[in-house]
Amino acid sequence: MKIKLASLLLASSVPAAVAFSTAPQIFSRSAVTALSATRIAPADDIMFSNKVQRLFDQAPKSVQYDIAIKLEFPGALSYDQLESRVTKKLATLGYTPENTLLATSLCCDELARNLEKDFAKIYGKNFNLGGLAGFPFAGNTGFGAMAAHIPSDGSVLIIYGPHVGVATTGGVGKVERRGIKLVDNCCGSAIAASNYLKGITDGGAQITTKIQSFTDFQQGAVQELVLPHGKRLAEAEDRMRELPFCLYDSQDLLMSDIVKKGASGVKNNIALLGGIQINTSPDSLDYFLPLRFDYLNNKAELLEDMLDDITYDF
Repeated sequence: MKIKLASLLLASSVPAAVAFSTAPQIFSRSAVTALSATRIAPADDIMFSNKVQRLFDQAPKSVQYDIAIKLEFPGALSYDQLESRVTKKLATLGYTPENTLLATSLCCDELARNLEKDFAKIYGKNFNLGGLAGFPFAGNTGFGAMAAHIPSDGSVLIIYGPHVGVATTGGVGKVERRGIKLVDNCCGSAIAASNYLKGITDGGAQITTKIQSFTDFQQGAVQELVLPHGKRLAEAEDRMRELPFCLYDSQDLLMSDIVKKGASGVKNNIALLGGIQINTSPDSLDYFLPLRFDYLNNKAELLEDMLDDITYDF
């Protein structure tokens, strides 16, 4: 039977909250920021990937937290692993800070900013394609605008996907936030959509003639886009753990369609990195579960499936 994250923490001789907050063991976000405060300007591809790796080499990690996250989400990479592996692979394809545009489709939540900030320190400023829950609400028009901003003879790296919180107590769908005492929902938009869907599948939804309000149309769209996953979520062993996978499947479908329609506007090639962000407590490093890492040309044709290049130890 699968070992749950909370069970691992309870089995430890050290209480979970203490184990996750012991300063010497934590790879803190503030530490990462301090390490990578300036943008990398490599002299060549080898130096480039080495410099990215060295940003994280001296940073201590919580071994217990790392094991617990990877038991709940097998294949998840800490941000330092993800960033060093992705940049190393892309460097072999000619991606540099000078010729690469970074674009992301991540949730509006401030917790989702850490990943794009880290990659922006490598490739420069980010073009935002995303909205609530990480859906690419910028759509075809936004993609076209982004493509026009790619450097001459350059390429684009697009990172997309939903996010989910994991609290120090082991709860999936919950997370601690800096300056807030209560453990909060994460992702709030996704959980609200899940509750909306549950009301339909359980038969408890209220009958109404009200249409979606323009002032909240993104949330209305999230709710509609999660509808096909009603049976899957209802039968899931852990609804909160399954929810981000459902969201990713819908987002991947949308992103694939947007890229297919807009690829001709891209000057060179497209790297698509899709997956699930896993947000943790304020003093811990976040994780990313990569589910897609494709290299496409400007006809949206697959040149290389690169997922194995960053997930080789799983």
